[in-house]
Amino acid sequence: MVRRRTAVSIAAAALLLASPALTACGSGPAQPGAAALIGDQKITVSALQHKVNEVRAAQAASSQADQQSAAGGKLSTQTLSMLVQNTVIERAAADAKVTVSDGEVQQQHAAALQQFGGSEKALDAALLQQYDIVPAGADSFFRTNALVGKLIMSLGFQPGSDGGQTAIVDALSKTADELGVKINPRYGAWDAKKAIIGDATDPWVVTRTPGAAAPAA
Repeated sequence: MVRRRTAVSIAAAALLLASPALTACGSGPAQPGAAALIGDQKITVSALQHKVNEVRAAQAASSQADQQSAAGGKLSTQTLSMLVQNTVIERAAADAKVTVSDGEVQQQHAAALQQFGGSEKALDAALLQQYDIVPAGADSFFRTNALVGKLIMSLGFQPGSDGGQTAIVDALSKTADELGVKINPRYGAWDAKKAIIGDATDPWVVTRTPGAAAPAA
């Protein structure tokens, strides 16, 4: 089943420059220009906007541009949630001494490609539509996917199982708590239990490759 993330228009440059500083939860100063803080790592508003712009440009060039632009939603929040989540996954993997080789990334890529008859163009379109992943970010997506799968197995479960999904969300939520996550309120609030930004609409732990869309009627 295809899952589609919705998106919103990019804020004007003037609004970006005038964006509010991150409001810290607990002790410590606010961080001007931060979209999020994960421990001592900072995701800047400008870095987030660059990612959003990449997705917007890819959507504009897509054959499904009208559908994607009509979908509405909150692309900035979705993108920031993914960036935060990726940082948490990397930390959890390092703590568990879980690594992924380039060969394993390519295996994931090849397995996904088979679902689309070997068409990179069709796979790129599915990644963009379902996960807001631009073509240049495909290998990073598959690397993260492989890391999550290995983390699930390190917890004693199989990727894709209900128990594995629950276990990995719990484990990564704990990692996020240990790191400390603060979100600029313009993008939403951090949900500690689910380990997502509250307004993000999709589960953030990806344990499957993108599926081919059914033909339009």
